[in-house]
Amino acid sequence: MANQNQKKNQSITAALHRGRVATFAALFIEILLLGGSILLYYFDWPKGFHDAMKVEYWFIAFSAVIVANLLILWVSQLSVGRIRQKNDVEAASVIGGDIQEAYKFGQIGLVVTDDNDVVMWTNAIFKERGLDLLDMNILEWQPDLKDLKSAPSSSQIKIEANARAYSVKYLSDAHLFIFRDCTDYESLFNYSKEQAPVIGILMMDNYSDIAGNAEDDNNDVITKVRGLIFDYAKQFGVLLRRFRSDSYFLVANYASLEKMEADGFSILEKTRAIGKGENVIPTLSIGLAHGFPDVSKLSDMASNAIDIAMSRGGDQAVVSKYGEDLCFYGGKTAAIENMGRVQFRSVADSIIGIVRSSSGVIVSGHLDMDMDALGGCLGVKAICDYCKVPCKIVFDPKLTEKKTRYAFTGSFSKAELEDMAVTPKEAVDLMRPSTLFVVVDVSVPSRVMGQKALERSAKTIVIDHHRRGEQFVESPVLNYVDPSASSTSEIMAEFIHYATANPRIELSPTYATLMLSGMFLDTNFFKSKSTGIRSFEAAEILKEFGADNQKADDFLKDEYEEYALVTNIVSTLRTPYTGVVYCVSDDKDIVEQASLSKVANQLMQLKGISACFVIGRTGANETRISARSDGSINVQLLCEKLGGGGHFGAAAASFRDASVSVVEGKLLDTLDTYLNEAKSDLKGEKE
Repeated sequence: MANQNQKKNQSITAALHRGRVATFAALFIEILLLGGSILLYYFDWPKGFHDAMKVEYWFIAFSAVIVANLLILWVSQLSVGRIRQKNDVEAASVIGGDIQEAYKFGQIGLVVTDDNDVVMWTNAIFKERGLDLLDMNILEWQPDLKDLKSAPSSSQIKIEANARAYSVKYLSDAHLFIFRDCTDYESLFNYSKEQAPVIGILMMDNYSDIAGNAEDDNNDVITKVRGLIFDYAKQFGVLLRRFRSDSYFLVANYASLEKMEADGFSILEKTRAIGKGENVIPTLSIGLAHGFPDVSKLSDMASNAIDIAMSRGGDQAVVSKYGEDLCFYGGKTAAIENMGRVQFRSVADSIIGIVRSSSGVIVSGHLDMDMDALGGCLGVKAICDYCKVPCKIVFDPKLTEKKTRYAFTGSFSKAELEDMAVTPKEAVDLMRPSTLFVVVDVSVPSRVMGQKALERSAKTIVIDHHRRGEQFVESPVLNYVDPSASSTSEIMAEFIHYATANPRIELSPTYATLMLSGMFLDTNFFKSKSTGIRSFEAAEILKEFGADNQKADDFLKDEYEEYALVTNIVSTLRTPYTGVVYCVSDDKDIVEQASLSKVANQLMQLKGISACFVIGRTGANETRISARSDGSINVQLLCEKLGGGGHFGAAAASFRDASVSVVEGKLLDTLDTYLNEAKSDLKGEKE
């Protein structure tokens, strides 16, 4: 059939070509006759021709030419019309009248072109819609159709014509374009998308601190925040229902969510503005879910989103779309210190209960394990020893920072190390359905030293002080992520102290000293902004168990070579923005992660520094950024944009197969974006 259509197209093209040639020939003869007559008249040849040709004769001549042209055009049009009619009849015979009607009913247009892409025939739908395409070059009308000619026959593209949307397919053998009207479908799809359900939860992060002992109605700040929440919901068409003093259930559609995202969830900034001049600044956390038809599933997704927002320190919105990455908005303030001792006791008792129900426990920190991760592991082991449940710490010297490796192996005998530590491979072999796997100082599965064992775990506990990111350990039986804590060692000291265990859980002086060293590391010896009352109380707890602060300090001291390296890195100090500095190590040097952190901590001791970033190669194929902040800049958000994470005042990011200079460029671009956004937020606040 394709060959038949091609032959018909060729015969039609030839007939039209003959008609055009005949027309142009007639016109050419006319021009020659008229031109010749004018020349004869001008030169008066033969003699007397000039006088013989009167005005009436010229009028008659030109009239005759016009009539002749009209006759030629009429004959030509008749010829073309007959060809078109014949073509339509032949098309109808090929396609079938019923099929054409079906195409019309289904709003399908058919266009046949010649070898030069000139339209030879269309079905009736185009004329009905005011589109006369005959004799028009279809690629001049719709240039995008050119891509179809070289694409596979299954390919389709979308175009718009006369306010209608079409999906177009091309059959090259038949020179046939098929237009499917998808306007109604697109409209229905867009409407369905706009009306898709969105489920959410909104919480006041620090409600209890703001409320105090006063009644809600008598608290001016809470009243203002609630008024703001209801006004915001009304502005964006959100159904709002309060189910707790500090919590609201949200129902909206996707169109409303798009508007809130475009607005950047300005309610977060407006809520903080209410607390200016108050002792406690109110903040909100929002978790929203969409992209799935089952509202019960969306409810679970929204609960997870609000958990992530809270575990990241609050003051932010987390939008979860089914099957896609999370989106984060806000997160401009540091986490508020949690002083809930009842909560510590409750979580500690829950951990003890889970440990006692397990046949064994394996605890792991992160890759490049530092002193805080080790301190967290030892805290968990102390709880396991109390419960008389076997506990092993995942330890690989090659995946541990040098100082931590020396501190761990130097603090215990060979026999003690063999009893308490296992390699990542040995951990996998020890995993049973009743084995509990505890992750400390990290929540990203790919960063866990015992990742393979984690994958085999049937029940898991996560204990961390870094703000939660998108990647997280799947379905833990207990999840305690507290960004307000300075370190994981601090958290474990609190759990051990506040647990209702009787007799109390004991820490050996060695355990306590290593945990104190972990606190020293993450608080920069209690000088970082993350240091709060809790930190000093936790240090006091560790001292009561016999922690030796001198030894804890010795574990973190530099050797001469490291000191020289750190000094060289500091000497590269650069200031791209006021209050923001960064340093880079030589691309040829391999620097330990701990050294980068040390440089960052040293830089934060300088006056006028709001944030600092240290870039260096930590492996043959890895380059890393270590970031610190005084609290005015959220370095976690910055590092997340670079593929990393951390918490408000301390964060990091790593890059594979990237030079120091390349990472430097990425950092500067991200800084520029972040600071411009911060300026925009500040401008909005002032307005």
